[in-house]
Amino acid sequence: MSDYQTARITLGARLRELRAESGLTGKAFAEQLGWPASKVSKIETGKQAPTVADLEAWAAAAGAVDVLPELTSRLRTLETHYASWRRQLTAGVRARQEAWHATESASAEIWNFEAAVIPGLLQTPEYARHMFLRTTALHRTTQDIEAGVNARIQRQQALYSPGRRFHFLIWEAALQMLLFPRDVMAGQLDRLAGTFGISTVELGIVPLGADLTVVPTHGFWMFDDQLVMVETIGAELRLTDQAEISLYRTVWDELTKASVTGPQAHRLIARARAALGLM
Repeated sequence: MSDYQTARITLGARLRELRAESGLTGKAFAEQLGWPASKVSKIETGKQAPTVADLEAWAAAAGAVDVLPELTSRLRTLETHYASWRRQLTAGVRARQEAWHATESASAEIWNFEAAVIPGLLQTPEYARHMFLRTTALHRTTQDIEAGVNARIQRQQALYSPGRRFHFLIWEAALQMLLFPRDVMAGQLDRLAGTFGISTVELGIVPLGADLTVVPTHGFWMFDDQLVMVETIGAELRLTDQAEISLYRTVWDELTKASVTGPQAHRLIARARAALGLM
């Protein structure tokens, strides 16, 4: 069970305890709140995370307003492991990039696998700009696109810091994913080919025809074997449980075995570049 799941279940148990102390059944409590009974059940069993407004209503209905600071503190702890994109992007794209920079700066060694896109630390400004346009449009959030692009490019200075190591694995499909105009993708592939000369960077490509022992279902980052970050369509997950980190390390190792590096990786990039049909 992940830290996030454990925290959510623990919070639900605490809320169930408060509801029980009020003497109300789950159904009666839901009626008092004006909620479906299923919502109370899902929160109490950890199947649904409450919002701050839910906690405020719950504490009031249970006659336990004095414990609200405790409940909101538990929720903040939970949210350090799960943060929706809509909530994060409310502060803007630049703020999100600065948060990433803070996490990266605290790590000496970083591993990043991407299944569908080029890693952020290796993106051109044009590619990053189109990524942010797609993301903010999907989540209907504030669009400080140019500030976000500048912040992402500034993050890339870390690649040239002595004593640090960056390991990138990219599924070949990401080289052929036409999410953006062909000229943007061409420039991005040229930039990717140029990373082979950066001494702090190791880059591998997992070919589409490779024999795999694991399924590359999504991208992920590992920071000094202390933190794994995963981006889903709706949220970002921060995993600190050692069992989960070990699982991602195993997936990384298996993908590494299937990957190619050096001239072979360069040829795959060149092939994807040629397939764009541009000079």
